[in-house]
Amino acid sequence: MGIFAAILFVSSLISPLFPPEFPVPTPVIGLIILYTLLTLHIIKLEWVEKFATSMIGFISFLFVPSGIQLAASLDIMKEQGLQLILVIILSTILLLVVVAYTASFFIWLKQVIFHTDVSVEEI
Repeated sequence: MGIFAAILFVSSLISPLFPPEFPVPTPVIGLIILYTLLTLHIIKLEWVEKFATSMIGFISFLFVPSGIQLAASLDIMKEQGLQLILVIILSTILLLVVVAYTASFFIWLKQVIFHTDVSVEEI
């Protein structure tokens, strides 16, 4: 738990450094830091796995405030619900396309750098 607290503390120091036009939430910065530390093997998975697993059990409880806020905003959903749904669908499609092309690019780059014969179609 101390590792998560330390990462969240550092994230809370970094978050205000972003411009107001592009705010980045503290938990997002924390996730990026944790991922980086795990990837670089600075933090071992065993150190955070037990606490992370117990926190996953609280996810449904943590989303209750979001559901309550959504229910409180039903008038906005009535007025702009179709626009919101269209934006969600379009952004999801755009995200999938960007991820697919980015993955294809990195596969191609790996083939060029390491001279492997694996094609994108095989993956």
